[in-house]
Amino acid sequence: MLIKVFGSAVFGVEATTITVEVNVDKGIGYHLVGLPDKAIQESSYRIAAALKNVGYKLPGKKITLNMAPADMRKEGSAYDLTLALGILIASSQIKAEQIAKYIIMGELSLDGSLQPIKGALPIAIKAREEGFEGFILPSQNAKEAAIVDGLKVYGVDNISQVIDFFDRDIKLEQTIIDTRKEFYKILDHPEFDFADVKGQESIKRCMEIAAAGGHNIILIGPPGSGKTMLSKRLPSILPPMSLKEALETTKIHSVSGRMREHSGLMAERPFRSPHHTISDVALVGGGAYPQPGEISLSHNGVLFLDELPEFKRSVLEVMRQPLEDREVTISRAKFTVTYPSSFMLVASMNPSPGGYFNDPDAPVSSSPAEMQRYLSKISGPLLDRIDIHIEVTPVPFEKLTDARKAESSVEIRKRVTKAREVQTERFKDLDTIHYNAQMGVRQIREYCKLDEASMQLLKSAMERLNLSARAYDRILKVARTIADLEASDEVTGTHISEAIQYRSLDREGWLG
Repeated sequence: MLIKVFGSAVFGVEATTITVEVNVDKGIGYHLVGLPDKAIQESSYRIAAALKNVGYKLPGKKITLNMAPADMRKEGSAYDLTLALGILIASSQIKAEQIAKYIIMGELSLDGSLQPIKGALPIAIKAREEGFEGFILPSQNAKEAAIVDGLKVYGVDNISQVIDFFDRDIKLEQTIIDTRKEFYKILDHPEFDFADVKGQESIKRCMEIAAAGGHNIILIGPPGSGKTMLSKRLPSILPPMSLKEALETTKIHSVSGRMREHSGLMAERPFRSPHHTISDVALVGGGAYPQPGEISLSHNGVLFLDELPEFKRSVLEVMRQPLEDREVTISRAKFTVTYPSSFMLVASMNPSPGGYFNDPDAPVSSSPAEMQRYLSKISGPLLDRIDIHIEVTPVPFEKLTDARKAESSVEIRKRVTKAREVQTERFKDLDTIHYNAQMGVRQIREYCKLDEASMQLLKSAMERLNLSARAYDRILKVARTIADLEASDEVTGTHISEAIQYRSLDREGWLG
């Protein structure tokens, strides 16, 4: 008897429906074809034990299973449940007249219970697109899949529940979640809050500007000055994600298997902080079966690189194109996958190998030559993609012991969100530009026009401070964001003056 059961394969962040054809005939043998990987080939042992432990058996006949399309590589153990049900139906052990209306996925344990799978959200989206009525999957992934409207999602704990659903018409409990309620419930209670940070008002202002315009930022300062503490709080002042952004972000984390069990839509912007020993592939994505890297897991959020000069130069250089294109494409001989990677880069570093400025009272001092050699580990092209450079100094004792509460992240985010709304309106006719940091030369010339006095101020500052040519456009972008925070249509000399302060590494004596 021949039967067809439907599963799904995930490539990149998109899913493709897989038709599992099962034929049970006279003879003996178990033949699994259709380019399965080792994990799928081993499924026969898991299926045999699971069926026996729930009162069924693997038939002693010739079983042929084909995973179509047969020329597409299949990977992972998530097809166990699909294959097991196909075998039971094809061997007439159960009846399942409605099986073709469902996508079925799940990894089997030997006792028949189900383990979670990767990519539940993109699979659910594809199932709805192709007109399937429902999606049966492990209960740990049910909330994630239930984000998709118009698809019945059934979370199950054991294969026997699925058998009873099809063979005995015993109803399964449908997983239903209120997507909007899930999305908004934690927005006003961030885990890390700027109210916890004592002093550093100028750095908080800098962070607010970076968040408002989506600007990449680098913090330079000695150990203990608060660089990491400030960076961890940046996501809390970024504008809330739209539902579209939340879906995109959840898809990427779903594909990589990073979703927490029984979790639904991701409402918080991601914050990724890889160690400096990370490899090129781990950062940008790849592998024999391409998986998203840290830059894609940071999509719509923040990628924090602590101690930037300690990262391998090759690792930092592979970020240059994704920073510009906001996506990364991984090519293999037979296929290509593209992962989105629109993130804010936040980097921190010490100004010298010893960690301190030219301070005679510092416990470790470095010569100007050592400082220059240390700072030169960061290439000009990478630095060119970082709009804001800011020096962070240690907090004095008086500020540390100040009992007054600082401004909260929620208050700062209100101003940031208002500035982003101005930018959204400004760039509404442009598909690739949504905020100031993404502006090209044409948009800078159009939206950052200066009067004569402001132009002279900028010219004078560039000459006096020996600012490099690449600093010109960056200063204008940042000045435009400062103007947006003040609800100003024009970029004035005051905005230019503040923006000039945020180009420390372009000054002579840093990176020249």
